[in-house]
Amino acid sequence: MAGTAPERIVIENCAIATVDAEDTEYATGHIVVADHVIESVGPGAAPEGLQHVVRRVDGTGHLATPGLVNTHHHFYQWLTRGLAQDCNLFNWLVTLYPVWARIDEEMVYSAAQGSLGMMARGGVTTAMDHHYVFPRGSGDLLGAEIRAAREMGVRFTAARGSMDRGESHGGLPPDFAVETLEVALAETEAAIDTHHDASFGSMLHIAAAPCSPFSVTTELLREAAVLARRKGVRLHTHGSETVEEEKFCHELFGMGPTDYFESTGYLGADVWMAHCVHMNDSDIAAFARTGTGVAHCPSSNARLAAGIARVPDLLAAGVPVGLGVDGTASNESGELHTELRNALLINRLGRHRENALNARQALRLGTFGGAQVLGRAAEIGSLENGKLADLVLWKLDGIGHSSIADPVAALVFGAAAPVTLSLVNGKTVVEDHHLTTVDEDAIARGTRDQAQRLARIAAGAS
Repeated sequence: MAGTAPERIVIENCAIATVDAEDTEYATGHIVVADHVIESVGPGAAPEGLQHVVRRVDGTGHLATPGLVNTHHHFYQWLTRGLAQDCNLFNWLVTLYPVWARIDEEMVYSAAQGSLGMMARGGVTTAMDHHYVFPRGSGDLLGAEIRAAREMGVRFTAARGSMDRGESHGGLPPDFAVETLEVALAETEAAIDTHHDASFGSMLHIAAAPCSPFSVTTELLREAAVLARRKGVRLHTHGSETVEEEKFCHELFGMGPTDYFESTGYLGADVWMAHCVHMNDSDIAAFARTGTGVAHCPSSNARLAAGIARVPDLLAAGVPVGLGVDGTASNESGELHTELRNALLINRLGRHRENALNARQALRLGTFGGAQVLGRAAEIGSLENGKLADLVLWKLDGIGHSSIADPVAALVFGAAAPVTLSLVNGKTVVEDHHLTTVDEDAIARGTRDQAQRLARIAAGAS
């Protein structure tokens, strides 16, 4: 009803890392949430005389941060964790594509529940998924993911992926798991028309996302870029992930991945790419010049022996960089908050060594950097008045963190911190490290059963 006074949640007595433009922090402060937006954030106690306070939270021993923003994932892979353990990317894909080609709607819904649940428990408030496997007759796979995200209550960017280069045309996926150019474009447009909500505070965005240079044709990349810009949505794909991809692009297109993407119109401020491990100075300059973003996936890059992305150089050039879990068949933990630590540590193995990243830069990657990459920096990614109430209260007074005086260092360098409270759009999705909107035990049983069903089906088809 118009004119109804907002209901307020007041959080006090906590350390706060706002991740605003000045990296403002408070040793002890307050946050006031009014309905779905942040009304007040600052030092000390909350303002006196607040009306319609429905909840007060004592944040003593906690750190409040913006909710984490995941910028790259493949939910369906929750059902194939722990397989192909000692493979590089191409061998891993060749091993698993025949299994993935047997997924159906029931499996994808269950896998999305598992993936979303694990992320939400670990402080993710905005999830993203890149789904590109659409076997014929498998049902509404994108719709299954959207339904799971809506039920869990997380903000979601669903990247409608596609592949049109099967084995018979030099690609890696089986032919029956790819679409034609016409079908891929039509289904992507239908997904945008049906689901995309561009309004402030939207819980659901759709992006156009052909899979990778070695699984899609040049025509699909080019036409997807035209479609996305006509519809006003963002573009996503995998880029420069491995040395094998670099070789593939030179052999097939006569140029490296970045030059190839630019030739198809697939660089720009409305584009972000996953991995971007093998980039030279010219590639980084092209990303900076065009405003193209990067989803950095440190654990997955290590799991598949892809290499160390040049994150310090990307940031120095002004490239937007966020963090990604990536699929849980190459990052079995399925958590993003552990990527804060892994991003910092792995990048310190590169040529910048101890100067590569610090704790606050890592936190920025996982929050505001992710919001930039997804095109939502005006809404989420920092704790500021008027922004959406997506925030996390991390418990840091337990055995794993209590002796670290710097709360941001405790969160990033320390063990995975428990989430006492996570709000999305001002609504509770996690309380005392447990999901509040769905049944965790039922999800665990469901994902186990669907993983076993997929294994049986794939074994019978081999």
